[in-house]
Amino acid sequence: MRRGDLDDLAAFASVARHRSFTRAAAELGLSPSALSHAMKALEERLGVRLLARTTRSVAPTAAGEQLLRSLDPALAQVTHGLASLADWRGAPSGTVRLTTFGYAARTILAPRLPQFLLDHPDVSVEVIVEDRLIDLVAGGFDAGIRLGEAVERDMVTVPVGPDLRTVVVGTPTYFSQYAAPETPADLDRHVCVNYRLLGGGGLLPWEFEKGGRDLRMKVHGQLIVNDEVLSAAAVRAGAGLGYMMEHDVADEIADGRLLQVLAAWCPSYSGCRLYYPDRRVTPALRALISALRL
Repeated sequence: MRRGDLDDLAAFASVARHRSFTRAAAELGLSPSALSHAMKALEERLGVRLLARTTRSVAPTAAGEQLLRSLDPALAQVTHGLASLADWRGAPSGTVRLTTFGYAARTILAPRLPQFLLDHPDVSVEVIVEDRLIDLVAGGFDAGIRLGEAVERDMVTVPVGPDLRTVVVGTPTYFSQYAAPETPADLDRHVCVNYRLLGGGGLLPWEFEKGGRDLRMKVHGQLIVNDEVLSAAAVRAGAGLGYMMEHDVADEIADGRLLQVLAAWCPSYSGCRLYYPDRRVTPALRALISALRL
């Protein structure tokens, strides 16, 4: 193998995974033009076209897909081997890329991540916050944080947050105009604040369970948002019922500013879990796991 071939193969794997010269170049610290030139040179040396290019997209050819399947485990081993050298340096170093969603970013990462960065000056962390689930390997992520029920079973999981409960609440003023619902079906007669998921674009269903019976309700109202702060403001102003994390409204329920309904239909469920493929653990990720673990 020629000197530099390994770098070019790693660059090809990045382009193939991202299906974008721009995103791959940003990950590799190169310019898109330099990366494109390197890929053309690699194809000429191998005598095989690896990437199909158009003016708007890039994707691996059949030969490229075959090469990528061979490269992924090999590159993972190289990355793991290099990262393991950090154990000899006495302190974790490198970059950890995380995917998560808004609630976990606010309640798990915001309170703990800053101190981790202060304690580990040689570790860099990139956090991408979005609703939709991301394939860790395809997206180039080391780990993710999601609710336990959303994590694929083949992942290693670590609890980083307590079990959760989502509750239905409204103000006393709201309930002076509307009778409290006794079953989820009664929500059809109420004004509810909807939350739109950014990734898939659909509305978040209100989920209930009682006596082994699971319900996913589509609710209706005047307001649809994709921001938790705006949603909460509408509920607290009496503009509708909210489907909110109990942790966020416990004090207001306790002092009567908000009234909880349908409590028997709202059991707790598995909280936030950090998850990762076993083969992608680095010293930097191990240190972050230790900092976030319950």
